[in-house]
Amino acid sequence: MEKVVVGMSGGVDSAVAAYLLKKAGYEVIGVTLRTWQAQDGSEGRCCDIDDARSVAGHIGIRYLPVNATFDFQRCVVDPFAQAYRQGKTPNPCVECNRYVKWEKLLTYAKVVDAKYIATGHYANVIRLENGRYTVKTAAHAEKDQTYMLYKLTQEQLAATLMPLGGLSKDEVRRIAQEAGLPVASKPDSQEVCFVTDGSYADFIEQSAQGGTLGAGNFVDAAGNVLGQHKGIVHYTVGQRKGLGIALGHPVYVNEIRAEKNEVVLGEESALYHREIRCGDVNFMSIAGLAPGEELPCFVKIRYQHRAQAATISAAENGGVKVVFDEPVRAAAPGQSAVFYDEAGQVVGGGIIETVPA
Repeated sequence: MEKVVVGMSGGVDSAVAAYLLKKAGYEVIGVTLRTWQAQDGSEGRCCDIDDARSVAGHIGIRYLPVNATFDFQRCVVDPFAQAYRQGKTPNPCVECNRYVKWEKLLTYAKVVDAKYIATGHYANVIRLENGRYTVKTAAHAEKDQTYMLYKLTQEQLAATLMPLGGLSKDEVRRIAQEAGLPVASKPDSQEVCFVTDGSYADFIEQSAQGGTLGAGNFVDAAGNVLGQHKGIVHYTVGQRKGLGIALGHPVYVNEIRAEKNEVVLGEESALYHREIRCGDVNFMSIAGLAPGEELPCFVKIRYQHRAQAATISAAENGGVKVVFDEPVRAAAPGQSAVFYDEAGQVVGGGIIETVPA
C-alpha cells in the first residue's frame, strides 16, 4: 500500500478525502496543522483538532496534530495585516496553501516516508504532455477552489492527491453520512480562519506591526475633500455600504491612497478597467512567458469572479500585464489574478499590483 498524509481540518471535505483514500487502498495518516490560536484560546476554523481526531478514529487511521503557528504567523497573518495597512486586499488562503499547508504536510510526509499528501480541495491535479503539473477546475464550478491553489510549485503538485475534484458538495455530504462520519452535517466555514471574532479591521488594528493609520480624508478623484473616513483598513475597492458618508447619490470606493491616508470615492463607472499589472507571479501549465509573447487566457480577479477573456504578456521585473477583452469591475491591488486556459487548467497567476487608469 502506498502511504499518503492527508491534511485534516476537522471539516467534512478533508474527512471524506481521508475516507476515500483509505477505501481506495492507501495507508492513510491524518494530520491537522494547528495554525492559529487566539488570545482567548479559541482555535482557527481550519484546525479543529477534536473533530479531526474523531474522524480519524472512526475510519481507523493514524492521526496527529502538528504545530504550525509560527510559520502561519510569519507567512500569513503578518503579511495579511501589513497588506491591509498599505491599502491592499490580500488573499491569506493563497499564501497559507503555498507556504504553510503544503510545506508542513510535505515535510511530515518525508518523515513517515509517504509518497503523497492529500487535501479536501475541490480541484484536480493533472500532469500535462509537456511534463508540467497544474490544477484543473473541479467538475462542479460552484465549489471550484483552483483560484486559491495557483501558487503551488511543481514539486508540491507532483506529490499531491485531491480526491474531491470530481464530486459535488452534496455528493461529499452523502458519502460522509453513509460512512457515518461524525462531521457529516458540520457547516462549512466561510470566513478567514484566524479572524475568529469581530471584523477584519478590528483584527488588523490589533495585529498590524507599527500600528495602523487612523482617520483620514474621503476625497474625489481630483483630491477634493468630501469628508472623513475612520481608517483605510475599513475599506476595499468596490465597497459601497458602510462608508459612513452621505453625498446624496451612491458612491463607491474607487481607490485607496495609503501614502496619503485617503480613500477615493466616485461613481461605479470608475471601477471598470481593462488592464491590470501583476507581480509575484507563479506559472503552472507553462514555464513562463517570453518577452513580447502574448497568450489568450481567461482571468479571475476574485475568488467568486467569473473568469473573463483576456490576453497576458510579460511585463517588467518578471510581472505580467493583463488586458481584458471587456472591462472588469473593481480590480483591487493585493487580490490575486489567476489565468486559465480554455480547458479550465491554471496557466498561472499573480498578485494585482496596479490598475492603470
